[in-house]
Order: sequence, then structure tokens, then C-alpha cells
Amino acid sequence: MLAPVTTDTRPVWSGICSAVQRGFFCLPSSVVMWHTLSRRPAAEPPAEALRQAVWVAMAACADGDEHSGRALRVVQLILRTPALRARFLEHQAQWRDDLAVETAHRLGLDPETDLSPRLAAEAALAAFDTALRRWSDSDGAEDPAALTDRAFAFLAPALDAAGPYGVSR
Repeated sequence: MLAPVTTDTRPVWSGICSAVQRGFFCLPSSVVMWHTLSRRPAAEPPAEALRQAVWVAMAACADGDEHSGRALRVVQLILRTPALRARFLEHQAQWRDDLAVETAHRLGLDPETDLSPRLAAEAALAAFDTALRRWSDSDGAEDPAALTDRAFAFLAPALDAAGPYGVSR
């Protein structure tokens, strides 16, 4: 099960996403995902650590009925509007870079020479994007936590093989 957004992550989330209180859905910055990933236990498998980092982003979708409904409408707008979707993809590129560097650090790999950290970050963000789209397409009927769990259950064998004890080259 996914860890809740805790007092360790909530201040970062709140500081970056104060726009939520003004009625705007705020997708987390790479700082929030990086902060969450960097605070995960060092011995934790990569799939679980990345799932928890992605969950910080998905938690906004499951944060109460009123906020969740507002978030759903804005997510649908972002996903259905080419210019907004393009901007969202730009944000994901920054998230990917930051997650790749932190994943490399956690695994003792070089993010410049080893493909595993970047592939792990790409896979984690593909899981995020797929779960977000499925939640949006279901008009909020599907549970974001369950979608995130299912996506990472599929990816976990590959992500966990990326570590220093698995196949990394």
C-alpha cells in the first residue's frame, strides 16, 4: 500500500502547491518527487521508492471529494488541451531528469553512463501518466492509489532488476 503524504512531504507539497487553495490544480514540481525519493529508506527496492515518489503527485487526485473533483476537471483540461499537455510534458522532462539522478545516487550508478536510472525514471513517469489518464478517462471513478499500485506492480520486476545486484548494463 502507498504511504500517505506525511508531515515530511506535506510542507514541501503545500509550499509549492499553494495554488490548490485558490482553486487551481497544482502538479508537483520535481523538487517534491525528488524530496520524496531522497527520503525513502536506502535499502528499499527501486520500484517501491519510485512508486512512493509518484504517489505524492497522485495524492492530489485522491485528496477528498471536493478537491478530487476540482483536480479531475483540471487534469481533464490539461490532458485534452494540446498547449497545456505540452507544458505538462515539459514538466515531466524535468521530473525525469531529477528522478534519474536521485535513482542513480540510490543505486550507486553513474547517471551519465548507465542507462538504468534514466529508464527507471522514464518508467515511473510512464506509470504516473498512465494512471493519471486512466483516472481522468474514468471521470474519477477509478481509485488513483489502486491505479498507481497496478502500474508499479507491472513495472516492479524490471525496476528492481536495475539495481547494483541486478542487470544494469
